[in-house]
Amino acid sequence: MKTFALILAIPIGLWFFSQALFTVDRAEFAYLTRFGAHVATFDGADPSQAGLHFKLPWPIQAVRKLDSRLQFFDLPSVELLTRDPQRNTIDKTLTLDAFICWQISDAKGVDTFLRTVGSMEGARAILSQRVNSELGAIVGTMELDDLVSVEEGKVERKRVELRNRLLGAGPEGKSFQATTLAEYGIRVVDIRLRRANHPPAVRQAIFDRIISERDRKAAEYQAEGEKKAADIRSASESKVARLRSQSEATAAQLKGLAEAEADRIRSLAQARDPAFYSFLKKLEEYQRILGDNKTTLFLGTQGELFDLLFRPPGAPGKNP
Repeated sequence: MKTFALILAIPIGLWFFSQALFTVDRAEFAYLTRFGAHVATFDGADPSQAGLHFKLPWPIQAVRKLDSRLQFFDLPSVELLTRDPQRNTIDKTLTLDAFICWQISDAKGVDTFLRTVGSMEGARAILSQRVNSELGAIVGTMELDDLVSVEEGKVERKRVELRNRLLGAGPEGKSFQATTLAEYGIRVVDIRLRRANHPPAVRQAIFDRIISERDRKAAEYQAEGEKKAADIRSASESKVARLRSQSEATAAQLKGLAEAEADRIRSLAQARDPAFYSFLKKLEEYQRILGDNKTTLFLGTQGELFDLLFRPPGAPGKNP
């Protein structure tokens, strides 16, 4: 009988010790309850609380373990309407994909977390609903160009602004982080947009509109270029005409001055030696007349024009 009792006591003892002992890992919280009521919370990050612990067997006491590390998950895609002052909403709807990083705040927040959220899956559901609600309210005050733009650095700046507004103070002056910490025991570390895109249902209409707008812009640029080219040609022609007029006026002025100077020099030369001047002028006339092979002249020998040929200077009184 004693042997039977010993054999029976061994497995009972092993079961008791297996139920009475539990360990706390450095990356988890251990939530201890007695008949469902909270007794203590062990934080594995605290060296004094991590390791092996003793409890009463179930159903008297129970331990529930929760991961204390940083958690993250992708939020469900949500279609949101951006602000449009011109009320043309065909391409103002965006599908936003975001992700959130969070963790249970501390050992004190574990009790709040379990009473309000219940589990990691419950935390994801509540956070998804709250963040999408906040995201819709903020995106509704932003324009499409704030989230989809070709301007360098603009989208990144607006995404940082959106993140700060999500994590910052809300309409009641209490931040989203403070709200989730107080209500759920969750510390929201970060919220970021992963991607912004147009919904598939309107993409073709958007593409058609983009093509139409680009064609219109191309026509505007072409018309503007042709106008500028015409203005440049007109300005060039006007400048050429002005320069030509100025050059012709300058040439006429210089020509007049040259002719006046030539007349003055001729007058001086004639006044200094009239005979020699007459001699030079006759030689120039001979060159002009005799150098023309196409013209035949019949002149008398008694004319004064050829007196130099018959009576050259230095032979006065001689006749031909």
